[in-house]
Amino acid sequence: MKNVDLIIHARWVIPIDAKQSVLEHHSVIIDDGCIVALLPQEKAKQKYTATTCHDMSEHCIMPGLINNHTHSPMSLFRGLADDLPLMTWLNDHIWPAEKQWVSDAFVEAGSELAIAEMIRGGTTCFNDMYFFPEATARVVDQSGLRACLGMIVIEFPSAWAANVEEYLHKGQQLHDHYRHHPRITTAYAPHAPYTISDSSLESIMMNAEELDLPIHMHIHETKDEIEQSIEQFGMRPLERLKNLGLLSPRLIAVHMTQLNQQEIQWCADAKVNIAHCPESNLKLASGFCPISSLNDQGINISIGTDGAASNNDLDMFAEMRQTALLAKAVASDASAIPAHTALEMATINAARSLGIDEVTGSLKKGKSADLIAIDMSSLESQPCYDIISQLVYSSNRNQVTDVWVEGKQLLKDRQLTTMHEAVIIKNTQQWADKIRQTD
Repeated sequence: MKNVDLIIHARWVIPIDAKQSVLEHHSVIIDDGCIVALLPQEKAKQKYTATTCHDMSEHCIMPGLINNHTHSPMSLFRGLADDLPLMTWLNDHIWPAEKQWVSDAFVEAGSELAIAEMIRGGTTCFNDMYFFPEATARVVDQSGLRACLGMIVIEFPSAWAANVEEYLHKGQQLHDHYRHHPRITTAYAPHAPYTISDSSLESIMMNAEELDLPIHMHIHETKDEIEQSIEQFGMRPLERLKNLGLLSPRLIAVHMTQLNQQEIQWCADAKVNIAHCPESNLKLASGFCPISSLNDQGINISIGTDGAASNNDLDMFAEMRQTALLAKAVASDASAIPAHTALEMATINAARSLGIDEVTGSLKKGKSADLIAIDMSSLESQPCYDIISQLVYSSNRNQVTDVWVEGKQLLKDRQLTTMHEAVIIKNTQQWADKIRQTD
């Protein structure tokens, strides 16, 4: 018998594969941070012994969720300004608060709060876009989570950079520092068409091509954005981006609530990736992303929460459910976006858009052991006729009991193992006291 680092025996294992497999009474074999095999429990017990063994007879094991669009430090602005349209929310509340408070220390504290919340909710990787990404990177490194960190670019100055040249330079420094890190990757993150010039986008495209990196950008988020673009450029934002050559498999287009049929076809032809943020879009009344139509065209769709300032949580289970339900309502089709498709959007599709699908996003021999355990024993999970349906339509993040990334346990019986919850709460309350006094 071969000894390995970890064996998890589970009631169900959901690998996320083309067959939409559900493996009952199976074991996940893990060694040196990677998945060695998925086997029936009896066969696993005959073939392997382990340094650590978990018997999870009432749990489902599946790949960790991937939050493909968020602004993690903005967790410190959770609930600061609610029930407002996007541009009012940004111009009158969020941007002034950012001007006053955003710093390396703010970003570190906000990232700690967000990352702790994401781990407890079963997220093992997130795609971030915010200032001072080096502060977020420090927290990611220490916490053991996986992340793609945005090299943000915006035309106006911030506490992090004075101009586009400095944004690009600091982004390059971030990329160079973490280019060989096993869990941290980078992406260019131009904010939005209405805050980025053509020349800046051309520089970003050239750099992204040279470094082989994704480009992560808010696009077609609101009707106002479309109208502003027509007034300024004589065309809708996506047409402008198409003319610049930005539509490509590198692009992760976030929100995309305002799309016509021609634009959907452009995205399909260019193999654009879309990050769908249903709860944020609902809360800001931004509109509806037509994900059923996009999915029918073979477009790779993933799911993000957006920041906790506009959501107001980082709950990927809630986003999966909203994704499936909204798709049915928008398409007037109860069969649109079935449960397993929603699971794919929250896992392998996101990994694919980030270029890390050979590493994470599914449970497969040779991939990193990024996985979560979900307790299905409570009365709210009874009876269970279809585990996939149960995960998407009736499970919640509080059922996540254990989380591993690269085989390292980050959550054990609902307790964080690499972060100090009491310290994070205390730091968050101190920041809130300061922000509240000047609100």
